[in-house]
Amino acid sequence: MAARPFDCIVCGTCTADILVKPVGLTCPIEGGRLFEVDPIDVTTGGLVCNSGIAMRRLGMRVAAAAIVGDDVWGGVVRRLLGGDGVATDAVEAHPSLATSSTAVLIDPGGERSFAHHVGVCGALDAAYLRRQEAHFSQARFALVGYFGLLPALEPTIGEAVAMLRGLGCQVALETGGSGGTLSAIAPALPHLDLYVPSLDEARHQTGLADPREIIACYRRHGAEGIVGVKLGSKGTLLSGSAGEFLDIPCVPAPGPVADTTGAGDSLLAGLIAGLLRGMPLAQAGRLGAATAACCVTGIGATAGLRSFDETLRLATGVGLPD
Repeated sequence: MAARPFDCIVCGTCTADILVKPVGLTCPIEGGRLFEVDPIDVTTGGLVCNSGIAMRRLGMRVAAAAIVGDDVWGGVVRRLLGGDGVATDAVEAHPSLATSSTAVLIDPGGERSFAHHVGVCGALDAAYLRRQEAHFSQARFALVGYFGLLPALEPTIGEAVAMLRGLGCQVALETGGSGGTLSAIAPALPHLDLYVPSLDEARHQTGLADPREIIACYRRHGAEGIVGVKLGSKGTLLSGSAGEFLDIPCVPAPGPVADTTGAGDSLLAGLIAGLLRGMPLAQAGRLGAATAACCVTGIGATAGLRSFDETLRLATGVGLPD
C-alpha cells in the first residue's frame, strides 16, 4: 500500500474556547457584579483541536475532520488549526448552525468549569463521514470523539467505526461528558484499535469502580484492541490484550500547573503518536503521560505543549521499567 499523507485524522467535537481566569468556582458570582480577570483569550477546544494540535506538536502529520458554523468562530477555528499545521480540507461550514463554543472559567488553581453551546457538533453524523471518505482514506489512524456529545453519530457508531476501518484506518474513540452508555458504545468496541475513557466516564458506562474490572467488561463486550482507563492523578491503566495490564503513572509537570483543560486529550494524543512511531505500549503510554504533563503548564489545551524531543525527554526521565 502506498504511504498515506497523514498519520492521523481527528474527527468530531471542534470548538472555539473563550478563556477567563481567574474566576472563583466555589461561590456564586451573583448578579450585577463586575470583577477583574486576566486578559481574556480565544483559542480552540474540543477533541479535534486539542488532540490534533498536540499530535502536530509531536511531529505527526494531522488532518481535522469536523463541522463548524459559517460564522466568526468558525473562521477562528480554521485559522488557528491551520496556523498549527493541521490540515483543514475536511472541515465543513454549516450554513445555519453555529460553531460550537465554550466559555472556560478557570480558578487560580487551574480547575475549570465550562459554559458550552453544542452548536453544529450535534449535527455531525455518519453521512458526514461518508462525504469525507477520501480524507479518511489518506490517514493511517482516525481518532473520533467525543462519544457522549455527538448525538447524531452515536446511534450508528458501530457501523461508522467499521466503515473507517474498511478504509484502512486504525480507529480510536474518545469519550466526553458522561461518556454515554455501555449499550450505545458496545457496537463499536469490536472495531476499535484503541479505547481509553476517563474513570468517571467508564464508571458511568459500566457501573463498575475498579479499573481492571472495567477493562474486563469492555473485553466481554468485544473489545480486542488496546483498552485502558485514564485515572487522573493516579495515572493510566492500559491493557494491550486480555489479562495484560500496564500501570502508567503521571509525569510531573515541567513547570507550574496553570490549567488542566485538555490534559486527557493530550494524553491520548501522545499515546497515539507513540504507537504511530512504533513504540511498545509502555513507552507510548509514557509519551502520553508526558504530553499531558506539558499541557497543564499553559492556559488552554495547547499553549503548554512541547516538541516531540522535549516531550520524549520528559517521558524517559520518569524511571519506569521498559
